[in-house]
Order: sequence, then structure tokens, then C-alpha cells
Amino acid sequence: MFQQNVNIEHCRKILTKYWGFTSFRPLQEDIITSVLQGRDTLALMPTGGGKSMTFQIPAIAREGTCLVITPLIALMKEQVSRLNALEIKSVAIHSAMSGEEIDIAIENCIYGDYKFLYISPERISTPLFQGRAGRLNLSLVAIDEAHCISQWGYDFRPSYLKIASLRNIIDPAIPFLALTATATAQVTEDIMDKLKFREKNVLKTSFARKNISYLVRNVEEKGTYLVKTLKNAGGSGIVYVRSRKRCREVAEMLAENGISADYYHAGLPDEVRDKKQASWSTGQCRIIVATNAFGMGIDKADVRFVIHWDIPDSIENYFQESGRAGRDGKPSFAVLLYSSSDKTRLTDTLRQKFPPVEKIKDVYEALCNYLQIPLGSGKDSVFDFNMADFVSRFRLPVIETYNSLTFLQREGYVEFTEEINNPSRVHFVVGRDDLYKFQVANESFDGFIKLLLRSYTGMFSEFVPVNEESLSRKSGIPRDTIYNFLVRLSSMNIIRYIPGKKTALAIFTEERLERKALMISPDNYLRVREKYEARLGKMIDYAESVNRCRSVMLLDYFGEESDRCGICDVCRERNELELSKYEFDLILDGIKAILAEKHPDAEELAGMIDYPSEKVAKVLRWLLDHNKIAQDKDRKLTWK
Repeated sequence: MFQQNVNIEHCRKILTKYWGFTSFRPLQEDIITSVLQGRDTLALMPTGGGKSMTFQIPAIAREGTCLVITPLIALMKEQVSRLNALEIKSVAIHSAMSGEEIDIAIENCIYGDYKFLYISPERISTPLFQGRAGRLNLSLVAIDEAHCISQWGYDFRPSYLKIASLRNIIDPAIPFLALTATATAQVTEDIMDKLKFREKNVLKTSFARKNISYLVRNVEEKGTYLVKTLKNAGGSGIVYVRSRKRCREVAEMLAENGISADYYHAGLPDEVRDKKQASWSTGQCRIIVATNAFGMGIDKADVRFVIHWDIPDSIENYFQESGRAGRDGKPSFAVLLYSSSDKTRLTDTLRQKFPPVEKIKDVYEALCNYLQIPLGSGKDSVFDFNMADFVSRFRLPVIETYNSLTFLQREGYVEFTEEINNPSRVHFVVGRDDLYKFQVANESFDGFIKLLLRSYTGMFSEFVPVNEESLSRKSGIPRDTIYNFLVRLSSMNIIRYIPGKKTALAIFTEERLERKALMISPDNYLRVREKYEARLGKMIDYAESVNRCRSVMLLDYFGEESDRCGICDVCRERNELELSKYEFDLILDGIKAILAEKHPDAEELAGMIDYPSEKVAKVLRWLLDHNKIAQDKDRKLTWK
């Protein structure tokens, strides 16, 4: 049964021992205390706020294993690697693994002393996991990216709805900790409802980033503006773009103008991406131009600016990406470049995002044929999936096909992973004594087996990643020979060898259905479209607003009240009027009240407000400049 016998002081010692900090960040301690009390907890923490520590530290402090659910396979692999480097035994289960690997991983967690078991959400409902979950000695269930459980959210994943079923299998006293960086009030309520929280319990910090100056720049020649700005700006930064092609083009343009810059996107090999990120993180490269693939695992605190070349399609995405600036608390900038063509592009995005229902069904049937799935088959099956090859073979339009697949995922028929670079893995299936006998009887394999055992540990208890290139360099044996040794040992049942590969995956969460049985509700289709359109509208409002504080607009979206920041472009322009917020708002309210009933000229209006006329004139000029009031041919004023 779940025990509550760990205090926060013990957790501080763990924080110091493994992470080198002597005190927790704001809210971390409150979340950890809530978890230690056995309470279901929803934690809303901004990007870079140290979310992972809020489940890692109490899990280390307690007996048992922490189950961590996350849809990002690359992130789970990175966290498992970091924890194991700290000698905290951790393992991951995801769709890129074979059934045998998953089986061994779960067994090791049941019988071993593993502290963390990471799992992707689509694996939760599989018979293999469901049949074993009750035997795990769990201390906590942590759900990362918890907004994915809400159909009101911007990144809904149906597999998240299966998480609550764990409560029927595991000790009901085990607390759930749901974590997200961005959630509206509606999504917050939905998360607690869908996860069947025993009580409402939300812990959150203010979303306000008081050191970030939010700016919108209306520019048609974005390249010219960017070069000029970056030549004058100090420090390192990120420039976000929406396409891989533009990613490279912008980076090359900056480099041609003498600005230290590189580019980063998901299509690059892992080792290249790691090298580029390391170069930027250490300051060798000043600017990284990237798609939204750049973000996971960024812990660089001194990012002075984040510039968006293209407008994102939601406030959530913009807030999360811009929030990578200024994590050290020093003054920083989040700049959105906006042009007349951006609104048109977003409108086109809306049309492309929602292909006709019959087109979605066409893509579903093509996908099933491409993967050779018979009717009634395929449930819980995992397939390598090459999007480029798929659209080429069936002569499908890329954007329409991608959005059709996204809708099929939202409807719960299939899930897709990001492209995964899975290394080769080796597991010895014979014991040490039998292996020794094999080596004595097969001298030609003896040297290679010794090389394996010298190079890697743990291969008798689990699958261990191996690198054929590294083994080749270390031994002087050609890589092809290394590969042949591994294949032959596997065929002789001495090892299990799974060659590495890089691919995205498609996971069928339901069996293949006939076209007429594929239910895509017109009401649901329309509702999803309307929600997406509303998010687009909020983003456009943010970009086009000239009279509301940027920070106030962002915080209002997440249901948080605040005073104007004083440092965004809107506030700075108002500051130049030499009026306090109180004075400006008082005069503004007076003008609105008068113009609601009458239409005086400027001089008449100034005399109707009990405030110095020069201050009223400043507010009037500001309202005229920002198109909030109009003046007719007789100079009479009207509120627009």
C-alpha cells in the first residue's frame, strides 16, 4: 500500500545530491509536498520551470517505481539516459521496441529495483502492459504533457484517455501527478475530470514572465529587418520558422551577413542535431534558426531573444516557444514578425487543416493498403512509416494527407510517432556458464564476445544499445564483420540482436475498418474545426492588436488577470505619452462614455472631461493613431 513517510527535508537532500541545488524553485516544493501526501495533483509550470524534478525527487525518496507517461519518445529516452548516468535505474517502453524488449523491461521493473518506468500512452492499453501493471510496485504515476488528454486542448491524443483505466489495476491510493506548461481554465478542469482526480487540486505559478518584453513588428521585408536587428542585438537567441526549407535559407542569409547562425530541424540526422544544439548551447554558434522541433531538452538560461519569423497557429505554441527566452530572469525579448501575407497564410492553413471527410477516408484506406493490413486486423500493431514514400507511392497531396492523418489520430484510429533513431540492441539469452562453454567450443567467436562484454554491461538482464561503428573503431574489425558476428550469434540463439534503424511509426489502436464503418462525426469534425479557428483568431488578435498590453493578452488567454507589463511595444508607446496607467485608463473611459452618446469635436470633448486638456489631447491622438476613433469631414469624433 502507498505509504506517506517521507518528508520534504529528505527531498532537499536528494535535490542537492543528484542535481547540486540547495533549494527548490517556486512551486516545486508545493508540488512535491502534495505528492508526498498522496494527493492527485495537477501542476501548471512554465517551460523551463523544472517539471521533471517534481516527480523524480519524490520517486527517488520513496520505495517503488514511478510510472512516467509521455508521448515524446526522444524526451523519454533522454531522461532515462540522464537518470541512468546518475546511477538511478530507469527504463523506457515505447512503440519502437519489440515485444521481447518490452517484456524484459516490465519484468525487470517487477523484480528489480528500477525507480522509473517511462511509457508512451499508446502502450498503456496493450494486453502486455495491462496484464503486468498490477504487479508493479508503483509509488507514483506522472503524466507529462497532460493537456493532451483534453479535447479542448491544442494537442489532443485519444490514447491519453486510457490512462485513467490504470486506477482499476493499481493500488487506488497511488497519486497521479499531471504536468503541463500551458492550459486554459477549461483544459485544466478537463484534465482533472478525465484522469478521475479524487479531489480538485491545481498548483500553478503565474504565467507572467516579467523579464520578457513582448514585441510585434509589422514588416514586409522580414529578412532585412532580421539582419539589422540581430546586428544590433546582443546575446544568443532562437529564430523560429515553420518550414525546413526556410530554416536553412534564413540561417544561410544570416551567415552571409556576418552573423553567427546555424539551422536545426527534425529531418537532420540525430548526431548532426546534437552537434548543432551543443554548438549553440555552449556559445560557439550565436543564433539557431529552427522549426518547432527545437525545444525539447533546452536548458540554456541566457537566451536573450526568441524571434518568430512565421506566426504560430495558437497562443499555446507561441507562449511555450517564446518562453525559452530569459530563463535566467534577465531582460529578454520575444519578437513576432507579422506581415500582411501572414493572415492569408493562416486562413489557407485553416482550409488545408481540415480536408473533406471523404478525403480523410481515402487516406485511411490508402494507409491500410500501404501497410498491408487486412480488414479486421491490425489492432495494437506497430509499423514503420515513411511519409514521403507513402504520398509518393499513392500520388497524394502532402499537406492534405498529413492533416488527414492528424485527424485520424485525433479520432483514435491510429497514432503516429515522431521519427525515432533507434540504436542497435543486444541481449544475451544464455547464462554466463553456458556462454563460457560456447566460447571454449567456438574459438572464432571468443574474441568478439569478449569485446562485447568489455564494451557494454547489463546485457544478461536486458537489451543494451550497441554501436557497430564504435565496436569497429575499438577493435579494428570492419563494420560489416561486426554486423556479421552479431547476426550469426543471434541465429545461434546466443544473443538477440535488433539492428538499429531510423523511422517514424504508425500504431493502429483499432483494427482496420471498412470505409462505411469509419465514423467521422460531422458534428465532431465541425467542433474541432471551430476550436482550431478560434485559436487562430486569438493568435491573429494578438498580432494585430495595437492597444492592449501583449502580456495582458497572453495571460488573459490562460485565465490569469494582470496589470499591463510596461515593457511590451504597446506599453512602451503608451509610456511615451507621459501618462500613468491610471490616468490613461481614466481618460479613456471618459472618452468612450461620451462618444457612446454624442459626437463632439476634439476641442468640445476635451472640455467635457474633468482632466487637463493637454492630457486628454494625448489620449485622443493615441486613439486616432491606433484607429480606435474616427473623425468625419466636420471633425466630429466617433468610437469605432
